[in-house]
Amino acid sequence: MNSHKNARLTHHGRAELVHRVLVEGQTASQVAASFGVCVKTVRKWVVRFEAEGTAGLCDRSSRPHRLHRPTPDDVMDRIAALRRERWTGKRIAAELGVSPATVSRVLRRLGLSRLRDLEPAEPVRRYERERPGELIHLDIKKLGRFERVGHRITGDRRGQSNSRGVGWEYVHVCIDDHSRVAFTSIFPDEKAVSTVAFLRAAIVFYARFGVTVERVMTDNGSCYKSMPSATPARRSASATSAPDPTPQRPTARPSASSRPRSTNGPMHVRMTPRTSARTICPNGFTATIGTDPMAG
Repeated sequence: MNSHKNARLTHHGRAELVHRVLVEGQTASQVAASFGVCVKTVRKWVVRFEAEGTAGLCDRSSRPHRLHRPTPDDVMDRIAALRRERWTGKRIAAELGVSPATVSRVLRRLGLSRLRDLEPAEPVRRYERERPGELIHLDIKKLGRFERVGHRITGDRRGQSNSRGVGWEYVHVCIDDHSRVAFTSIFPDEKAVSTVAFLRAAIVFYARFGVTVERVMTDNGSCYKSMPSATPARRSASATSAPDPTPQRPTARPSASSRPRSTNGPMHVRMTPRTSARTICPNGFTATIGTDPMAG
């Protein structure tokens, strides 16, 4: 145990005290005066050394050997039962009429202080597709560029604001859902052209391992929503498709601001609501009318 910070005698001081009494033959009064303690303290350490040897000079626990009014066993069992029902310590104390300190001490002794100790941890559930290439995940990580070594390495903060406006780099990441084999590439932007180029490179990368990509899973980023995926389906290079973007459904009643003004009262011509220029192909791919960036 650790000695008290204000203790007059440490383990080595007690050994010196015993040495002066038993070996040098000094009286307890002389040793007590030289060490600044009482005679009773000197006799205590001498008796402990004679009974236990060097181990008797160590500090002992201040916990009593017998409690005056220990917590009954039935109360401890009740505390454990309520705790397993996920009751808090204060609620258990109020229910059983004991102090929160008693409940805390009992729970700590039983190993039920933390909620995670009440139930065993669930096993890790690893989700994966049945075969490689059935589904790949695409995402982009935006990273700032560095034109010189930063202050964390050099310790020099002078001129650190001069690096602002250097620009960004975009790490395009692709991970196979089954094998977790990843493919990454750095592009100067996260536009549709770069996204399509990365997707083609990823398909070629997995093809080297004999894996044919079947599906692609992305988030709702604008670069993924604008990916023209009808052309790859026609080429049949692979059964790769981007997720369908959220369709822009017309409202039940067109907005009054979108109608042309009429000077002769209500209009008799029925207005057709504006729909999106994006069409959904029968095979599930999306394409934009009049544009085909992947052509050629």
